[in-house]
Amino acid sequence: MAEISPGGAGGPLRPQLPPPDGDLSIRGGVRGISFQLSELAAGAAALDVLVGTLTSVEAATHSVWQELCNYGNEPRSSGVAALDAVGEGRRAVGAVRQELQDIGNQVRACQREYEAAESQSGQNLRMGMGSFELFSAQITDSRLTGFMNRETTEALARNVPLCLRLLLGVRPDLALAAATALGPGSKGSGVPSIIRILAESGLPDLKPRPVTAVEEATSDTDLDASPAGLLARARSVDAQGHGRIEIIQTVHDGQKAFIVIIPGTQPGNPRGGDNPFDEAGIAEGLGYDSQYTGAAIRAALQQAGAAAQDQVVAVGYSQGGVHAMNLSKDRAFLAEYDLKYVLTAGSPVGGITPQPGISSLHLEHRQDWVPGSDGVPSPDTSDRVTVTLTSPALIPSGEEAGLGPGHRLTNYEEGARAVSASDDPSLIASTAALAGVVGTGGAATATRFRMVREPQVPPKEAGRVSAARKERHPGFPYGGR
Repeated sequence: MAEISPGGAGGPLRPQLPPPDGDLSIRGGVRGISFQLSELAAGAAALDVLVGTLTSVEAATHSVWQELCNYGNEPRSSGVAALDAVGEGRRAVGAVRQELQDIGNQVRACQREYEAAESQSGQNLRMGMGSFELFSAQITDSRLTGFMNRETTEALARNVPLCLRLLLGVRPDLALAAATALGPGSKGSGVPSIIRILAESGLPDLKPRPVTAVEEATSDTDLDASPAGLLARARSVDAQGHGRIEIIQTVHDGQKAFIVIIPGTQPGNPRGGDNPFDEAGIAEGLGYDSQYTGAAIRAALQQAGAAAQDQVVAVGYSQGGVHAMNLSKDRAFLAEYDLKYVLTAGSPVGGITPQPGISSLHLEHRQDWVPGSDGVPSPDTSDRVTVTLTSPALIPSGEEAGLGPGHRLTNYEEGARAVSASDDPSLIASTAALAGVVGTGGAATATRFRMVREPQVPPKEAGRVSAARKERHPGFPYGGR
Protein backbone atom coordinates (compact mmCIF):
# COMPACT_ATOMS: atom_id res chain seq x y z
CA MET A 1 0.00 0.00 0.00
CA ALA A 2 1.34 3.39 -0.90
CA GLU A 3 2.57 5.40 2.03
CA ILE A 4 0.71 8.66 1.61
CA SER A 5 0.35 11.38 4.21
CA PRO A 6 -0.53 15.07 4.23
CA GLY A 7 2.38 17.43 3.94
CA GLY A 8 4.18 17.83 7.25
CA ALA A 9 2.07 15.17 8.98
CA GLY A 10 5.09 13.06 9.89
CA GLY A 11 3.94 9.75 8.44
CA PRO A 12 1.16 7.74 6.81
CA LEU A 13 -2.33 7.39 8.26
CA ARG A 14 -2.70 4.02 10.00
CA PRO A 15 -4.79 2.74 12.92
CA GLN A 16 -2.72 2.31 16.07
CA LEU A 17 -3.03 -0.79 18.25
CA PRO A 18 -3.50 0.41 21.85
CA PRO A 19 -0.43 -0.48 23.93
CA PRO A 20 -0.83 -2.58 27.10
CA ASP A 21 -1.56 -0.62 30.26
CA GLY A 22 0.41 -2.47 32.90
CA ASP A 23 -1.26 -5.87 33.31
CA LEU A 24 -4.22 -4.81 31.15
CA SER A 25 -4.47 -5.60 27.47
CA ILE A 26 -7.26 -3.46 26.03
CA ARG A 27 -9.27 -3.94 22.86
CA GLY A 28 -12.19 -1.93 21.51
CA GLY A 29 -13.70 1.33 22.66
CA VAL A 30 -12.79 4.81 21.50
CA ARG A 31 -9.15 3.83 21.13
CA GLY A 32 -9.90 0.54 19.42
CA ILE A 33 -8.85 -0.12 15.84
CA SER A 34 -12.45 -0.47 14.66
CA PHE A 35 -13.33 2.97 16.01
CA GLN A 36 -10.17 4.46 14.51
CA LEU A 37 -11.06 3.00 11.13
CA SER A 38 -14.61 4.33 11.34
CA GLU A 39 -13.23 7.75 12.19
CA LEU A 40 -10.78 7.54 9.30
CA ALA A 41 -13.60 6.47 6.98
CA ALA A 42 -15.65 9.46 8.14
CA GLY A 43 -12.61 11.64 7.53
CA ALA A 44 -12.24 10.16 4.04
CA ALA A 45 -15.88 11.03 3.31
CA ALA A 46 -15.26 14.59 4.51
CA LEU A 47 -12.19 14.75 2.28
CA ASP A 48 -14.36 13.71 -0.66
CA VAL A 49 -16.51 16.78 -0.04
CA LEU A 50 -13.42 19.00 0.06
CA VAL A 51 -12.08 17.37 -3.10
CA GLY A 52 -15.37 18.15 -4.84
CA THR A 53 -15.22 21.77 -3.68
CA LEU A 54 -11.60 22.15 -4.75
CA THR A 55 -12.39 20.59 -8.13
CA SER A 56 -15.02 23.28 -8.64
CA VAL A 57 -12.55 25.99 -7.54
CA GLU A 58 -9.92 24.53 -9.87
CA ALA A 59 -12.35 24.60 -12.82
CA ALA A 60 -13.46 28.15 -12.03
CA THR A 61 -9.85 29.30 -11.74
CA HIS A 62 -9.03 27.69 -15.08
CA SER A 63 -11.94 29.62 -16.67
CA VAL A 64 -10.57 32.86 -15.26
CA TRP A 65 -7.09 32.00 -16.56
CA GLN A 66 -8.51 31.37 -20.05
CA GLU A 67 -10.24 34.75 -20.04
CA LEU A 68 -7.02 36.44 -18.96
CA CYS A 69 -5.19 34.93 -21.93
CA ASN A 70 -6.66 37.71 -24.04
CA TYR A 71 -4.54 40.17 -22.02
CA GLY A 72 -1.27 38.31 -22.57
CA ASN A 73 0.11 41.11 -24.75
CA GLU A 74 -0.60 43.78 -22.19
CA PRO A 75 2.24 45.26 -20.07
CA ARG A 76 3.65 42.65 -17.68
CA SER A 77 2.56 44.62 -14.63
CA SER A 78 -1.05 44.16 -15.65
CA GLY A 79 -1.58 41.26 -18.11
CA VAL A 80 1.17 38.65 -17.84
CA ALA A 81 1.59 38.96 -14.07
CA ALA A 82 -2.13 38.42 -13.53
CA LEU A 83 -2.12 35.49 -15.94
CA ASP A 84 0.83 33.86 -14.15
CA ALA A 85 -0.70 34.43 -10.70
CA VAL A 86 -4.04 32.84 -11.64
CA GLY A 87 -2.29 29.95 -13.39
CA GLU A 88 -0.11 29.30 -10.35
CA GLY A 89 -3.18 29.46 -8.12
CA ARG A 90 -4.94 26.89 -10.27
CA ARG A 91 -1.93 24.56 -10.09
CA ALA A 92 -1.73 24.97 -6.30
CA VAL A 93 -5.43 24.16 -5.88
CA GLY A 94 -4.97 21.12 -8.13
CA ALA A 95 -2.00 19.90 -6.08
CA VAL A 96 -3.95 20.17 -2.82
CA ARG A 97 -6.96 18.49 -4.41
CA GLN A 98 -4.82 15.60 -5.62
CA GLU A 99 -3.11 15.23 -2.24
CA LEU A 100 -6.43 15.09 -0.40
CA GLN A 101 -7.77 12.62 -2.94
CA ASP A 102 -4.74 10.37 -2.45
CA ILE A 103 -5.12 10.51 1.34
CA GLY A 104 -8.78 9.48 1.07
CA ASN A 105 -7.82 6.57 -1.18
CA GLN A 106 -5.16 5.49 1.29
CA VAL A 107 -7.60 5.54 4.21
CA ARG A 108 -9.98 3.29 2.32
CA ALA A 109 -7.14 0.98 1.32
CA CYS A 110 -6.06 0.82 4.97
CA GLN A 111 -9.60 -0.14 6.00
CA ARG A 112 -9.76 -2.85 3.33
CA GLU A 113 -6.40 -4.26 4.41
CA TYR A 114 -7.42 -4.36 8.06
CA GLU A 115 -10.72 -6.08 7.25
CA ALA A 116 -8.89 -8.59 5.06
CA ALA A 117 -6.37 -9.24 7.85
CA GLU A 118 -9.20 -9.79 10.35
CA SER A 119 -10.89 -12.19 7.93
CA GLN A 120 -7.63 -14.09 7.38
CA SER A 121 -7.04 -14.26 11.11
CA GLY A 122 -10.49 -15.75 11.63
CA GLN A 123 -9.90 -18.24 8.82
CA ASN A 124 -6.57 -19.28 10.34
CA LEU A 125 -8.32 -19.82 13.67
CA ARG A 126 -11.00 -21.95 12.00
CA MET A 127 -8.33 -24.07 10.31
CA GLY A 128 -6.35 -24.49 13.50
CA MET A 129 -3.40 -22.46 12.20
CA GLY A 130 -1.35 -20.34 14.55
CA SER A 131 -1.02 -23.22 17.00
CA PHE A 132 2.74 -22.78 17.25
CA GLU A 133 2.29 -19.17 18.36
CA LEU A 134 -0.14 -20.30 21.06
CA PHE A 135 1.94 -23.28 22.17
CA SER A 136 4.61 -21.36 24.09
CA ALA A 137 2.12 -19.29 26.09
CA GLN A 138 0.02 -22.38 26.77
CA ILE A 139 3.02 -24.30 28.13
CA THR A 140 3.80 -21.43 30.48
CA ASP A 141 0.20 -21.14 31.68
CA SER A 142 -0.20 -24.90 32.05
CA ARG A 143 2.79 -25.05 34.37
CA LEU A 144 1.24 -22.32 36.49
CA THR A 145 -2.36 -23.52 36.55
CA GLY A 146 -2.79 -26.92 34.94
CA PHE A 147 -5.57 -25.44 32.73
CA MET A 148 -5.88 -24.22 29.16
CA ASN A 149 -5.69 -20.48 28.73
CA ARG A 150 -8.22 -18.30 26.94
CA GLU A 151 -6.46 -18.10 23.58
CA THR A 152 -5.89 -21.84 23.34
CA THR A 153 -9.50 -22.51 24.24
CA GLU A 154 -10.68 -20.19 21.48
CA ALA A 155 -8.34 -21.92 19.02
CA LEU A 156 -9.65 -25.35 20.04
CA ALA A 157 -13.28 -24.25 20.04
CA ARG A 158 -13.80 -26.03 16.73
CA ASN A 159 -13.65 -29.14 18.89
CA VAL A 160 -17.15 -28.46 20.18
CA PRO A 161 -17.47 -31.77 22.05
CA LEU A 162 -14.45 -30.83 24.16
CA CYS A 163 -15.93 -27.39 24.94
CA LEU A 164 -19.28 -28.88 25.91
CA ARG A 165 -17.63 -31.46 28.08
CA LEU A 166 -15.64 -28.78 29.87
CA LEU A 167 -18.59 -26.41 30.25
CA LEU A 168 -21.45 -28.79 30.95
CA GLY A 169 -19.86 -32.11 31.82
CA VAL A 170 -21.93 -33.84 29.11
CA ARG A 171 -21.24 -37.36 27.89
CA PRO A 172 -18.52 -37.23 25.21
CA ASP A 173 -20.39 -39.66 22.93
CA LEU A 174 -23.48 -37.42 22.87
CA ALA A 175 -21.40 -34.28 22.34
CA LEU A 176 -19.56 -35.95 19.45
CA ALA A 177 -22.84 -37.10 17.91
CA ALA A 178 -24.25 -33.57 18.12
CA ALA A 179 -21.13 -32.09 16.56
CA THR A 180 -21.29 -34.65 13.74
CA ALA A 181 -24.93 -33.71 13.12
CA LEU A 182 -23.87 -30.15 12.34
CA GLY A 183 -21.22 -31.29 9.90
CA PRO A 184 -17.52 -30.38 9.56
CA GLY A 185 -16.28 -26.95 10.44
CA SER A 186 -18.82 -26.29 13.17
CA LYS A 187 -17.23 -24.22 15.91
CA GLY A 188 -17.71 -21.08 17.89
CA SER A 189 -21.11 -19.96 16.70
CA GLY A 190 -21.98 -23.65 16.27
CA VAL A 191 -22.00 -24.17 20.03
CA PRO A 192 -25.56 -22.83 20.48
CA SER A 193 -26.87 -25.19 17.80
CA ILE A 194 -25.16 -28.19 19.35
CA ILE A 195 -26.52 -27.32 22.79
CA ARG A 196 -30.02 -27.25 21.35
CA ILE A 197 -29.48 -30.60 19.63
CA LEU A 198 -28.35 -32.16 22.89
CA ALA A 199 -31.21 -30.62 24.87
CA GLU A 200 -33.83 -31.80 22.40
CA SER A 201 -32.48 -35.35 22.22
CA GLY A 202 -30.00 -37.03 24.53
CA LEU A 203 -29.89 -34.58 27.46
CA PRO A 204 -33.38 -33.23 28.21
CA ASP A 205 -32.20 -31.79 31.54
CA LEU A 206 -30.41 -29.11 29.49
CA LYS A 207 -33.65 -27.92 27.95
CA PRO A 208 -34.72 -24.62 29.57
CA ARG A 209 -37.86 -24.41 31.65
CA PRO A 210 -39.77 -21.37 32.95
CA VAL A 211 -38.17 -19.46 35.83
CA THR A 212 -40.01 -17.55 38.55
CA ALA A 213 -38.55 -14.62 40.54
CA VAL A 214 -39.51 -14.77 44.23
CA GLU A 215 -38.80 -11.64 46.28
CA GLU A 216 -37.04 -12.43 49.57
CA ALA A 217 -35.83 -9.23 51.28
CA THR A 218 -35.25 -5.52 50.74
CA SER A 219 -32.68 -3.45 52.63
CA ASP A 220 -30.82 -0.15 52.47
CA THR A 221 -27.21 -0.40 51.42
CA ASP A 222 -24.13 1.75 50.84
CA LEU A 223 -23.32 1.11 47.19
CA ASP A 224 -19.88 1.12 45.59
CA ALA A 225 -20.85 1.58 41.94
CA SER A 226 -17.34 1.13 40.52
CA PRO A 227 -16.74 -1.98 38.37
CA ALA A 228 -14.85 -3.61 41.25
CA GLY A 229 -17.62 -2.74 43.70
CA LEU A 230 -20.29 -4.23 41.43
CA LEU A 231 -18.31 -7.46 40.98
CA ALA A 232 -17.93 -7.66 44.75
CA ARG A 233 -21.75 -7.55 44.95
CA ALA A 234 -21.85 -10.58 42.63
CA ARG A 235 -19.58 -12.46 45.04
CA SER A 236 -21.82 -11.43 47.93
CA VAL A 237 -24.97 -12.56 46.10
CA ASP A 238 -23.40 -15.96 45.41
CA ALA A 239 -22.58 -16.33 49.11
CA GLN A 240 -26.26 -15.75 50.01
CA GLY A 241 -27.25 -19.09 48.52
CA HIS A 242 -28.01 -20.74 45.22
CA GLY A 243 -30.40 -19.16 42.76
CA ARG A 244 -30.20 -15.61 44.12
CA ILE A 245 -29.92 -12.36 42.20
CA GLU A 246 -29.91 -8.81 43.50
CA ILE A 247 -31.53 -5.69 42.10
CA ILE A 248 -30.20 -2.39 43.40
CA GLN A 249 -32.14 0.85 42.98
CA THR A 250 -30.09 4.02 43.02
CA VAL A 251 -30.65 7.65 42.05
CA HIS A 252 -28.15 9.66 40.03
CA ASP A 253 -28.75 13.26 38.94
CA GLY A 254 -32.36 12.92 40.00
CA GLN A 255 -33.00 9.88 37.79
CA LYS A 256 -33.67 6.34 39.02
CA ALA A 257 -31.48 3.51 37.80
CA PHE A 258 -31.52 -0.21 38.54
CA ILE A 259 -28.54 -2.56 38.71
CA VAL A 260 -29.09 -6.29 38.16
CA ILE A 261 -26.43 -8.50 39.79
CA ILE A 262 -26.24 -12.09 38.47
CA PRO A 263 -23.86 -14.70 39.99
CA GLY A 264 -21.78 -17.33 38.24
CA THR A 265 -22.47 -21.04 37.80
CA GLN A 266 -23.62 -22.87 40.94
CA PRO A 267 -23.21 -26.63 40.29
CA GLY A 268 -26.42 -28.55 40.83
CA ASN A 269 -26.95 -32.01 42.24
CA PRO A 270 -28.54 -33.16 40.06
CA ARG A 271 -28.07 -30.86 37.08
CA GLY A 272 -31.31 -29.33 35.84
CA GLY A 273 -32.90 -28.87 39.26
CA ASP A 274 -34.73 -25.79 40.54
CA ASN A 275 -31.67 -23.50 40.45
CA PRO A 276 -31.49 -21.79 37.03
CA PHE A 277 -27.79 -21.00 37.58
CA ASP A 278 -26.61 -24.62 37.61
CA GLU A 279 -24.85 -26.25 34.63
CA ALA A 280 -28.13 -26.35 32.70
CA GLY A 281 -28.21 -22.57 33.05
CA ILE A 282 -25.11 -22.43 30.85
CA ALA A 283 -27.07 -24.28 28.18
CA GLU A 284 -29.95 -21.82 28.49
CA GLY A 285 -27.58 -18.86 28.23
CA LEU A 286 -25.47 -20.08 25.31
CA GLY A 287 -28.08 -22.13 23.47
CA TYR A 288 -31.37 -20.35 24.12
CA ASP A 289 -30.43 -16.67 24.70
CA SER A 290 -31.48 -16.88 28.39
CA GLN A 291 -35.10 -17.19 27.28
CA TYR A 292 -36.64 -17.88 30.70
CA THR A 293 -33.99 -16.37 32.98
CA GLY A 294 -34.23 -13.10 31.06
CA ALA A 295 -38.01 -13.07 31.47
CA ALA A 296 -37.64 -13.73 35.21
CA ILE A 297 -35.15 -10.84 35.53
CA ARG A 298 -37.67 -8.58 33.81
CA ALA A 299 -40.33 -9.70 36.30
CA ALA A 300 -37.94 -9.12 39.21
CA LEU A 301 -37.32 -5.56 38.02
CA GLN A 302 -41.05 -4.95 37.99
CA GLN A 303 -41.34 -6.25 41.56
CA ALA A 304 -38.39 -4.06 42.60
CA GLY A 305 -40.25 -0.96 41.43
CA ALA A 306 -38.70 -0.37 38.01
CA ALA A 307 -41.02 1.52 35.67
CA ALA A 308 -41.14 1.47 31.90
CA GLN A 309 -37.98 2.90 30.30
CA ASP A 310 -36.09 3.18 33.57
CA GLN A 311 -32.33 2.90 33.03
CA VAL A 312 -30.75 -0.48 33.81
CA VAL A 313 -27.19 -1.77 34.26
CA ALA A 314 -26.61 -5.54 34.12
CA VAL A 315 -23.64 -7.15 35.88
CA GLY A 316 -22.68 -10.81 35.67
CA TYR A 317 -19.83 -13.14 36.51
CA SER A 318 -19.12 -16.25 34.41
CA GLN A 319 -22.52 -17.73 33.46
CA GLY A 320 -24.15 -14.64 34.95
CA GLY A 321 -22.34 -12.52 32.38
CA VAL A 322 -23.93 -14.55 29.58
CA HIS A 323 -27.40 -13.89 31.00
CA ALA A 324 -26.54 -10.21 31.51
CA MET A 325 -25.27 -9.81 27.96
CA ASN A 326 -28.26 -11.64 26.50
CA LEU A 327 -30.45 -8.87 27.92
CA SER A 328 -28.69 -6.53 25.49
CA LYS A 329 -30.35 -8.28 22.53
CA ASP A 330 -33.62 -9.32 24.23
CA ARG A 331 -36.28 -7.33 22.35
CA ALA A 332 -38.92 -7.86 25.04
CA PHE A 333 -36.55 -6.62 27.73
CA LEU A 334 -35.38 -3.63 25.70
CA ALA A 335 -38.96 -2.68 24.84
CA GLU A 336 -39.64 -2.28 28.56
CA TYR A 337 -36.34 -1.01 30.00
CA ASP A 338 -33.51 1.22 28.85
CA LEU A 339 -30.48 -1.04 29.23
CA LYS A 340 -27.47 1.29 29.19
CA TYR A 341 -24.50 -0.81 30.26
CA VAL A 342 -23.36 -4.42 30.73
CA LEU A 343 -20.38 -5.50 32.85
CA THR A 344 -19.14 -9.09 32.59
CA ALA A 345 -16.21 -10.97 34.12
CA GLY A 346 -14.94 -14.35 32.97
CA SER A 347 -17.87 -14.84 30.58
CA PRO A 348 -18.03 -16.36 27.05
CA VAL A 349 -19.99 -13.52 25.42
CA GLY A 350 -18.13 -12.94 22.14
CA GLY A 351 -20.97 -14.39 20.09
CA ILE A 352 -23.64 -12.10 21.62
CA THR A 353 -24.35 -8.96 19.60
CA PRO A 354 -26.06 -6.17 21.57
CA GLN A 355 -28.50 -3.69 20.14
CA PRO A 356 -26.83 -0.38 19.12
CA GLY A 357 -26.16 2.18 21.84
CA ILE A 358 -25.57 -0.28 24.71
CA SER A 359 -22.10 0.02 26.23
CA SER A 360 -20.33 -3.02 27.62
CA LEU A 361 -17.11 -3.84 29.45
CA HIS A 362 -15.81 -7.42 29.40
CA LEU A 363 -13.07 -8.56 31.76
CA GLU A 364 -11.12 -11.68 30.82
CA HIS A 365 -7.96 -13.28 32.19
CA ARG A 366 -5.27 -14.71 29.95
CA GLN A 367 -5.23 -17.89 32.04
CA ASP A 368 -9.03 -18.22 32.17
CA TRP A 369 -10.30 -20.68 29.54
CA VAL A 370 -13.99 -19.95 30.21
CA PRO A 371 -14.28 -16.67 28.20
CA GLY A 372 -12.83 -18.48 25.18
CA SER A 373 -15.14 -21.49 25.38
CA ASP A 374 -17.57 -20.16 22.75
CA GLY A 375 -14.70 -19.76 20.30
CA VAL A 376 -15.64 -16.18 19.47
CA PRO A 377 -13.59 -13.20 20.66
CA SER A 378 -15.55 -10.14 21.71
CA PRO A 379 -15.79 -7.74 18.76
CA ASP A 380 -13.77 -4.54 18.64
CA THR A 381 -16.39 -1.77 18.51
CA SER A 382 -16.68 1.75 19.88
CA ASP A 383 -19.24 0.73 22.55
CA ARG A 384 -17.59 -2.56 23.52
CA VAL A 385 -14.33 -2.78 25.47
CA THR A 386 -12.59 -6.06 26.29
CA VAL A 387 -9.83 -6.07 28.91
CA THR A 388 -7.57 -9.09 29.23
CA LEU A 389 -5.76 -9.38 32.55
CA THR A 390 -2.24 -10.69 32.00
CA SER A 391 -0.86 -10.91 35.55
CA PRO A 392 -0.03 -14.50 36.60
CA ALA A 393 -2.77 -16.23 38.59
CA LEU A 394 -2.01 -19.04 41.03
CA ILE A 395 -4.18 -21.32 43.14
CA PRO A 396 -3.99 -20.13 46.76
CA SER A 397 -2.53 -22.70 49.11
CA GLY A 398 -5.17 -25.01 50.57
CA GLU A 399 -7.91 -23.99 48.14
CA GLU A 400 -9.52 -26.05 45.38
CA ALA A 401 -8.66 -25.27 41.77
CA GLY A 402 -12.28 -24.99 40.63
CA LEU A 403 -12.28 -23.90 36.99
CA GLY A 404 -8.74 -22.59 37.37
CA PRO A 405 -7.10 -19.69 39.18
CA GLY A 406 -7.63 -17.35 36.23
CA HIS A 407 -11.39 -17.71 36.67
CA ARG A 408 -11.46 -16.62 40.30
CA LEU A 409 -13.79 -13.67 40.88
CA THR A 410 -11.35 -12.04 43.30
CA ASN A 411 -8.83 -11.77 40.44
CA TYR A 412 -11.43 -9.99 38.35
CA GLU A 413 -12.24 -7.61 41.19
CA GLU A 414 -8.55 -6.70 41.37
CA GLY A 415 -8.49 -6.23 37.59
CA ALA A 416 -11.58 -4.03 37.80
CA ARG A 417 -9.80 -1.75 40.27
CA ALA A 418 -6.93 -1.44 37.77
CA VAL A 419 -9.48 -0.56 35.08
CA SER A 420 -10.83 2.30 37.19
CA ALA A 421 -7.31 3.60 37.83
CA SER A 422 -6.26 3.42 34.17
CA ASP A 423 -5.78 6.49 32.00
CA ASP A 424 -6.46 4.55 28.79
CA PRO A 425 -9.02 6.55 26.74
CA SER A 426 -11.20 3.50 26.02
CA LEU A 427 -11.41 2.60 29.71
CA ILE A 428 -11.99 6.20 30.78
CA ALA A 429 -14.89 6.47 28.32
CA SER A 430 -16.35 3.10 29.36
CA THR A 431 -16.24 3.70 33.11
CA ALA A 432 -17.63 7.21 32.51
CA ALA A 433 -20.58 5.65 30.67
CA LEU A 434 -21.24 3.44 33.70
CA ALA A 435 -20.93 6.36 36.13
CA GLY A 436 -23.23 8.40 33.93
CA VAL A 437 -26.03 5.94 34.75
CA VAL A 438 -25.40 4.99 38.39
CA GLY A 439 -22.95 7.61 39.63
CA THR A 440 -20.12 6.56 41.93
CA GLY A 441 -22.32 5.05 44.62
CA GLY A 442 -23.84 5.98 47.93
CA ALA A 443 -27.22 5.28 49.50
CA ALA A 444 -29.21 2.68 47.58
CA THR A 445 -31.91 0.05 48.06
CA ALA A 446 -31.12 -3.61 47.42
CA THR A 447 -33.77 -6.28 46.83
CA ARG A 448 -32.81 -9.95 46.84
CA PHE A 449 -34.72 -12.47 44.74
CA ARG A 450 -34.62 -16.23 44.54
CA MET A 451 -34.94 -17.53 41.00
CA VAL A 452 -36.77 -20.86 40.83
CA ARG A 453 -36.86 -23.11 37.77
CA GLU A 454 -40.02 -25.13 37.23
CA PRO A 455 -39.77 -28.87 37.92
CA GLN A 456 -38.95 -31.12 34.99
CA VAL A 457 -41.98 -32.98 33.64
CA PRO A 458 -41.53 -36.77 34.08
CA PRO A 459 -41.15 -38.63 30.76
CA LYS A 460 -44.50 -40.44 31.06
CA GLU A 461 -46.35 -37.23 31.81
CA ALA A 462 -44.48 -35.45 29.02
CA GLY A 463 -45.68 -38.20 26.66
CA ARG A 464 -49.28 -37.64 27.70
CA VAL A 465 -48.90 -33.88 27.16
CA SER A 466 -47.40 -34.49 23.73
CA ALA A 467 -50.22 -36.90 22.80
CA ALA A 468 -52.83 -34.38 23.89
CA ARG A 469 -51.14 -31.70 21.84
CA LYS A 470 -51.15 -33.92 18.75
CA GLU A 471 -54.82 -34.67 19.29
CA ARG A 472 -55.58 -30.94 19.33
CA HIS A 473 -53.27 -30.29 16.35
CA PRO A 474 -53.11 -33.49 14.22
CA GLY A 475 -50.39 -32.14 11.93
CA PHE A 476 -47.94 -31.40 14.78
CA PRO A 477 -44.95 -31.28 14.56
CA TYR A 478 -44.82 -31.37 10.76
CA GLY A 479 -47.99 -29.36 10.19
CA GLY A 480 -50.64 -27.58 12.19
CA ARG A 481 -49.32 -25.27 14.89
